[in-house]
Amino acid sequence: MNDMPNQTRAKLKPGVVTGQDYLTLLEACRDGGYALPAVNVVGTNSINAVLEAAAKNKSDVIIQLSNGGARFFAGEGCPDAAAARVLGAVSAAKHVHTVAAAYGICVVLHTDHADRSLLPWVNAMIDHGEKFKQETGQPLFSSHMIDLSAEPLDVNIAECKTVLERMAPLGMSLEIELGVTGGEEDGVGHDLEESADSAHLYTQPEDVLQAWEVLSPIGHVTMAASFGNVHGVYAPGNVKLRPEILKASQEAVAAKFGGGDKPMALVFHGGSGSEKAKITEAVSYGVFKMNIDTDTQFAFSEPVGAYVEANAVAFKHQIDPSNGKPTKKLYDPRKWLRTGEKGIVKRLDEAFADLGSAGRTLAG
Repeated sequence: MNDMPNQTRAKLKPGVVTGQDYLTLLEACRDGGYALPAVNVVGTNSINAVLEAAAKNKSDVIIQLSNGGARFFAGEGCPDAAAARVLGAVSAAKHVHTVAAAYGICVVLHTDHADRSLLPWVNAMIDHGEKFKQETGQPLFSSHMIDLSAEPLDVNIAECKTVLERMAPLGMSLEIELGVTGGEEDGVGHDLEESADSAHLYTQPEDVLQAWEVLSPIGHVTMAASFGNVHGVYAPGNVKLRPEILKASQEAVAAKFGGGDKPMALVFHGGSGSEKAKITEAVSYGVFKMNIDTDTQFAFSEPVGAYVEANAVAFKHQIDPSNGKPTKKLYDPRKWLRTGEKGIVKRLDEAFADLGSAGRTLAG
């Protein structure tokens, strides 16, 4: 089915997808053997660059916010950090709802890595989602993530169950983490120990079975099962990816509960810097979503830095002392911000190709 022509696929309305449309998109990823990049954003520039890249590649895409990204979106000057996390997430989501359809692709809206301290953030966003659905007929976000992987498995599952019971009636999905992802993202994460063989970096199939048995009857859930992946980019050899763990988890769930050879929608955290062969293997086992943040941050910053170096006089003088001419056209923020946007687009060109999603948008 990898070569299934576009015209034979289900067609969805361009823009943010939730509920059944979200599930249709996930099914297309599974059946077509491809995945979507999930890109963390911090402002309209990064959001718009992601949308531009998706449109250019004719691919659907996942836009997500961490708690820190949401806070930054609301403005670092906002005196109430907790309120800023909520307001920033809501503002970013509404921006995407406003402009996404114009790009002619489908967008999944997601939030990333909420540990116990951030559960009030998630619940507040669900409050806004309920209100948004009353007004528009769909929730504000497609899905949220709860990351309680540092806590006992029973506690992790019980807390996720409580949140999913709120989200399911809205047509929202819940992403959970089993096992831990090394490194850190906006204050949520775990130390990467010297040995990448450390057991807690690899999810056990029996843990997946337990979570699936409790949560799947309640609503839609996606699994971020750890297979040695980490946040950030590390020197070769420090991280040992074992995608076969994902295959074993799928087989265990299928054997007990059915649902075909890939019953679960799986998530690949820490995709930046990963070996391409490991990405391909992970996707073949049912990964529909690969998080990419570190690489896109660098992709934005590196060309901006090069632009500043090349036009250094404009960032020191409004009038060029060598010729007496104004430098406004060079230091205009639209110039260097646009340079950063193009950097994100270029890096995502690579991601869409790696994940096999280019040319496969479901948007009709």
